[in-house]
Amino acid sequence: MDTTPTISSRAWYSASISQFLRTSSNDIFGQLAKNNDFSLISTQRNAWIEQIEFLQSNLKGLTGMLFLEFNIPRMGRRIDAVILIGPVIFVVEFKTGESEFEQSAIDQVWDYALDLKNFHKASHEAPLIPILVVADQETNPPVHFVVDRDMVYHPLQTSFSGFRNVLDLSLQQVSGVDLDDKKWAEASYYPTPTIVEAARSLYAQHSVEAINTFDAGKRNLRVTSRRIEELIDEARNSKRKIICFVTGVPGAGKTLVGLNIATRRREQTEELTHAVFLSGNGPLVAVLREALARDEVLRRKAKGEKPRKGNVAKGIKAFIQNVHNFRDEGLIDKNAPADKVVIFDEAQRAWNHKQTASFMRRKKNHANFLHSEPEFLISYMDRHKDWAAIICLVGGGQEINVGEAGIEAWIEAVNKSFPNWHMFISGNLTDSEYGAEKSLELIQKRNNAHWDDKLHLAVSERSFRAENVSAFVKALLDCELEKARDEFKKLANRYPIVLTRDLTAAKDWVRKNARGTERYGLIASSRAQRLKPHAIDIRVNIDPIHWFLNGKNDTRSSYFLEDAATEFQVQGLELDWSCVTWDGDFRFSDGNWTHHDFRGDKWTNINNPFNQNYLCNAYRVLLTRARQGMVVFVPYGDPKDETRNSRFYDPTFDYLSNLGIPLLEK
Repeated sequence: MDTTPTISSRAWYSASISQFLRTSSNDIFGQLAKNNDFSLISTQRNAWIEQIEFLQSNLKGLTGMLFLEFNIPRMGRRIDAVILIGPVIFVVEFKTGESEFEQSAIDQVWDYALDLKNFHKASHEAPLIPILVVADQETNPPVHFVVDRDMVYHPLQTSFSGFRNVLDLSLQQVSGVDLDDKKWAEASYYPTPTIVEAARSLYAQHSVEAINTFDAGKRNLRVTSRRIEELIDEARNSKRKIICFVTGVPGAGKTLVGLNIATRRREQTEELTHAVFLSGNGPLVAVLREALARDEVLRRKAKGEKPRKGNVAKGIKAFIQNVHNFRDEGLIDKNAPADKVVIFDEAQRAWNHKQTASFMRRKKNHANFLHSEPEFLISYMDRHKDWAAIICLVGGGQEINVGEAGIEAWIEAVNKSFPNWHMFISGNLTDSEYGAEKSLELIQKRNNAHWDDKLHLAVSERSFRAENVSAFVKALLDCELEKARDEFKKLANRYPIVLTRDLTAAKDWVRKNARGTERYGLIASSRAQRLKPHAIDIRVNIDPIHWFLNGKNDTRSSYFLEDAATEFQVQGLELDWSCVTWDGDFRFSDGNWTHHDFRGDKWTNINNPFNQNYLCNAYRVLLTRARQGMVVFVPYGDPKDETRNSRFYDPTFDYLSNLGIPLLEK
């Protein structure tokens, strides 16, 4: 049976305009009220009645289709009205009781139009016109039509009195083939959320099927999520302990899979097998917790409750935890943890024995600690007498910090110390980028090691515009010139990448390309010490909560393009558009990359292979953050400053240009 989500099933009311005009406002209101998720408060009731009567008055003489309260699951919101007339899709947002055209409201209706354009199949080729209607506005701004190449118009603004005129002028402006109302309503809708949007939706009890991109014929989130659920249920029913290794390309949705499992099992009952999502990525944990807390407070307020944010945050902290806090609890309490299922995000970043022992000696007063972090974490879960499940989400080429053990440490720990644990291993873990070849050889004869291709996410979901970004970046970093050129050609038309030596031009480019609340920001390597002349100082410790979640009016947010986030602050999170700034720490020279650290007053060579790998991975993280496109800024250097000599920058710029990346003109 086809379970593809359709537009008509997402609207609380849908009808042809002629049928809508024939139906009483009370009957239409009744259908909206019946489908409403929350307690219907008087202000919402009055707003619906007002909008219904207004539309019935203003749509007379027009032919088309109307959808009221259309769900945007990626954003956790609903569009007031979507109207199909002729070739045009009108996206309408009403602001009753307001008298100003606020920028936030303009961005909101623009976001809705972009969501339909990007994720609804029948809207890909159709013109979309967002309209903001402010009820108490006395004057109507002039109607200026500005359209981008994807046929999404910039939002039009009107009062109640000018609405019909905006519709008529729009229909005169736009020509084309009339939309097929039925086909449009039945077309599939597959949003691709950011990790923050996905977490919000999942925490609100939506399913992963409702929010993920559909990718017919390829491995996808749905298949992997269901397989992990099956393995957890099998472990519980057969009373055995399992560890699963889930792999995926950058942006494939590994974190989304983990959050899906944790949200579905977050209640502490035997039936749901309480789960917790763990990450050693401090910025990711902080941003997700804050985003969920803000969203939950707003959701409860919409129900008429008066929640305290602090109380809301307590429950979320139990659901998403820092892995180090979980580990430390195992040091204090000798009992088994409350959780039967634990999901370790970015498991390859867990500490090796040397780093763990050093930390335990310095911070926890534990001398001669004998375990790596993976070995201790498994031993903590092994305290359960009957069954337990560990889900390791594994990224390739993602280790960016000293002491990160890689996934081999997990496999070796299971093989050496936990013979009764069953291992379920993605078939792609053998790929060189995961660095697990040697440890996998050790378990070849192990009877309870199982290979499972369903545990790999092959397609990047981060960029809904192009699947080839991670492949392009890998070839770029591997110095595979021809392959990088080929991969770039595959994505260039849908995922713009440009190159510049002018930072002002780079900033203008991301501002110009971003629409609505699409997020953009400056990012740089944590070793980029000589970008300070360009007012980029990576020593400034940004707060990722403000940087990723706050709006355009907050100078601490990414939108201001003042504070650059490093690989440590952006790993696991996304931007729509990124400005990647490239310093002399990672240089292209004679066909290969050279690795450098700035010490005192000069650059020094990085000779340690592990540290070289961390630096390469830092740029891998930076180059795979953007969902929709990026600009790469490589400075000219300064002949008067030996620490910024042009030879540190020119070969890198030339290499990137030779890949086919176009130069951004001033």
